[in-house]
Amino acid sequence: MTDPTPTPRPAAHDRVNAALARVLTVSIMLAAAIALVGVTMHLSRHGAERPAYATYAPAEEALRAPAAILAAAMAADGRAIIQLGVLVLVVTPVLRVAFALVGFALERDRLYVALSAVVLAVLALGLIGVLD
Repeated sequence: MTDPTPTPRPAAHDRVNAALARVLTVSIMLAAAIALVGVTMHLSRHGAERPAYATYAPAEEALRAPAAILAAAMAADGRAIIQLGVLVLVVTPVLRVAFALVGFALERDRLYVALSAVVLAVLALGLIGVLD
């Protein structure tokens, strides 16, 4: 017969999981706070304007590239601050995989380090536009 009591997990594994949970929570809350600030700024300046839904106008260049978004957000452009919040939200899964890779490395789990490294590389290449 087998023993029904589960084997205890190593303390390092629990610390990695707790750190991952904190990173995800903080990054989601940070993204929401940044976007809320951007929405508030944009609506306070442009809330009375009527949008032109009849014509399509793509986002300006300052709202497309991460460096341009950051520069425009530093200049207090409400739309750029909203984009910055979205960018933080998009980077959240990448942070999660990076933290998992570090955690697996600390646990000396080579298989999961390799898998996490491949996933991280694919995410990074996708984010910078190589995998279109």
